[in-house]
Amino acid sequence: MTTDTRLLTARGQVARRAAQILTPLQRGYLADQPPDVAALARLRRGAGRGAGQLPDLWNLIDTGPLHAPPDDARPLRENELVRAEDALHVSLTLWALHQQSRPTGMHQTDRKDHRRGLGTAVRRMMTPGEIDEPLRKRLVRAGTAPDLTSLAQRLRDIVVLLRRADIPLDYALLAGQLYTWQRPGGADAVRREWGSSFHAWHDQDAETPESGRSAPAGGAITGTTDIDTTDSDTTDIDTTDIDKDAL
Repeated sequence: MTTDTRLLTARGQVARRAAQILTPLQRGYLADQPPDVAALARLRRGAGRGAGQLPDLWNLIDTGPLHAPPDDARPLRENELVRAEDALHVSLTLWALHQQSRPTGMHQTDRKDHRRGLGTAVRRMMTPGEIDEPLRKRLVRAGTAPDLTSLAQRLRDIVVLLRRADIPLDYALLAGQLYTWQRPGGADAVRREWGSSFHAWHDQDAETPESGRSAPAGGAITGTTDIDTTDSDTTDIDTTDIDKDAL
């Protein structure tokens, strides 16, 4: 085993850093601590916007530990740091939008199955045993975003619906996925992860969601004839949509 394979990956470092920032912020917000309530309000303004557009958020999204990682992580190269900072910005600002006025934490990590992220959250909004086509299309459309700014905007639309339904999301996992999404070929890998988590949600092995709904039965994300591609680069879209059997 080489040294690099023993070290935490860049994606792992991003996910860990997201959790390190999110956990105390969420705890403080739920305890109605004024500094954390104010921080969430500031972060929320960045949801769906690029990391460089709001310098006011730079001190809230502290990426310093990524520049000087601990012994279990290798130093990130310059291009990796840029991806990491952008991924953290999108993830944390979306969490702030999701968390607004919610009495429980909207960032929740599912330790039983780390594949259960965005796809599962979308699936939990659906009626048990049915596939809600408008919701399915939103997930597919996010997966075919042509750039990170478009992806952040499309994820924002999904997060608004999750907030309305009181369905949490693992934002540390999302941060790691957003890092991967920016790498060459990474968008395909993340689409497969979202599709896998969508199909991983089944009545027989899932707990009842906090919103009181039963978990929907397995279904399929199929077809791409209904994808809105007016602002997407469709040259490399997998026409089977999100791969059901991947990962």
